[in-house]
Amino acid sequence: MNKIAVLTSGGDAPGMNACIRAVVRTASYRGVEVTGIKRGYTGLLAGDFVKLNRGMIANIIQRGGTILETSRCEEFRTEEGRLKGIRILEHAGIEGMVVIGGEGSFHGAGAVANESQIKVIGVPATIDNDIYGTDYSVGFDTAINTALEAIDRIRDTADAFERVFFVEVMGRLAGFIALEVGIAGGAEEIVLPGKEIDPEELCHTLKESFKRGKRSSIVVVAEGNAVGHTVQIAQYVEYRLKVSCRVCVLGHLQRGGAPSARDRVLASKLGIAAVDGILNGKSGHAVGEIKGDIVYIPLHETWNHKKDLDLSLLESAKVLAS
Repeated sequence: MNKIAVLTSGGDAPGMNACIRAVVRTASYRGVEVTGIKRGYTGLLAGDFVKLNRGMIANIIQRGGTILETSRCEEFRTEEGRLKGIRILEHAGIEGMVVIGGEGSFHGAGAVANESQIKVIGVPATIDNDIYGTDYSVGFDTAINTALEAIDRIRDTADAFERVFFVEVMGRLAGFIALEVGIAGGAEEIVLPGKEIDPEELCHTLKESFKRGKRSSIVVVAEGNAVGHTVQIAQYVEYRLKVSCRVCVLGHLQRGGAPSARDRVLASKLGIAAVDGILNGKSGHAVGEIKGDIVYIPLHETWNHKKDLDLSLLESAKVLAS
């Protein structure tokens, strides 16, 4: 194999640059040329390619975002769009491709692998950590640490004014960020997607917390709930308990910033494994890490299987908040 490509797609995640760096350096070490595809599948359809070398990826391991930029491409969801993209790749002499992204990106990667002779490997990179087949996805560790730092700061002002803060974190419908941040941040309650919360029970929990002498409380809410849900909960609690409540939506703050050491190491390991997988003839797989071991799992399994939350952690959170 003489030439492979790498692209980043979907929502950006801290550590994507570290993964790009690992792909380029591993391929160069193996004597393979690397083409960077700008703006994900949108750039692929536009033929927006750039040759990557060691110099171009120097000093990017600590940078957030992605030097290749990213996008979401509706055209690539169509058979005609994918056929156009495959022809562009073949015309450019690209024999393999590393796709760094989440579930939507993996659907595109799987289609290319199934509909062409191009070898494709996916690297899970999403702050949501909802990709089946790996313990952690690139970007998750940084996101929870960023959210945790924000919660620690919020707690200072919550204590000063004796307030209840409802902190909404990202994570789509997964809830992994909310669960881990809630435990690490000492939240009195964690509201997860798909799990109905009884407002009266929440009020009781907060009331008992105040009786124990706490001056303030933190409630972590996953964004996967209905729009405005966090505000509605806060308004209900404020009315019932006659306490001052505030809502803080962390939003895209969690996507930015330098990746943590853990994300840099994970991205580097998976980037190396992706290139080696392609060179060893693997295709239509995602590479992940389970209990410290590198694994390859068919791409279709990453969206046909649901990655479950460890609900025992939710019980632990209740014990710790009592």
